[in-house]
Amino acid sequence: MDNEIIFDSSTNELKLLEFLVGVEFFGINIAKVSEIIRFTELTPVPSSPDAIEGVFMHRDKLVTVIDLHVVLKLPINEDEHGNGLFIVCDFEQFSVAFHVSTVLGIQNLTWASIEKPPSVSKKADDGITTGMAKLDDKIIMILDFEKIICDLNLIDDAEHDSFESIDIPAELDLSKTLVIAEDSPFLCKVLIDALKNVGFKSIRTFYNGLEAWEYVSSKKGSPSLKNDVAAVISDIEMPQMDGHTLTRLIKEDKELKGIPVFMFSSLIHENMRGRGDSAGADGQFARSQIGELISTLNEHLTR
Repeated sequence: MDNEIIFDSSTNELKLLEFLVGVEFFGINIAKVSEIIRFTELTPVPSSPDAIEGVFMHRDKLVTVIDLHVVLKLPINEDEHGNGLFIVCDFEQFSVAFHVSTVLGIQNLTWASIEKPPSVSKKADDGITTGMAKLDDKIIMILDFEKIICDLNLIDDAEHDSFESIDIPAELDLSKTLVIAEDSPFLCKVLIDALKNVGFKSIRTFYNGLEAWEYVSSKKGSPSLKNDVAAVISDIEMPQMDGHTLTRLIKEDKELKGIPVFMFSSLIHENMRGRGDSAGADGQFARSQIGELISTLNEHLTR
């Protein structure tokens, strides 16, 4: 797959892979997809959650298969048993295949056309849908794939323990406001908890890049700019405005360009780092690198 054409941070566009689970429409940013393969024989994993169908070897990698029919509680058609497709995705150091009914194709969209899903729970981090794309007479739901794999314990929460031992410089002003742009309530909570654990007291969170940009740009001309926006931590894929566009807008503004901006996303890999660098990001960190993110943040705030 040619990653050079699937994500253009200069235009706030994305390519959404549309697929069916049962008869419902869903989508995933094609930048997360390594390939699509036909259903293959699986080796069951003893004592695993029902949603984990099993594992198989593919291109010398062990791939865990998650059945989205089970996760989403959608029925499998009788003629679909033993069929369907696997959407294979690489998450940092491991590979996951999502079992879906069929793949329909790629939709060319802008992040501005992606809307926030309605809240269906009192707990903000319960949902597994991060956005909705309205196309003609249908709605495509964009899933929070990181939350799905975390809920199934495929990522150990111990990955985040490293931030607890971070040394906080005595001269660091922990009262300055940090801005977070993150569309996944689950990952947003993980990040906020880590920042509060090391002592940061003022954190502003925004569901998408556009809301974050409106807040940051509203502080232009303020004598307290450096306190109101000490740094920005942004996801890459978000409704309304992606993280690369947000970063570029900040770094191209004469008054705001000094604000440190850090990318925090599961999409941090070799093919994406060039886009983050081009946008002007001061650092780019994968989901498991919260400790490194906070250490780098501390260095920038004490310069």
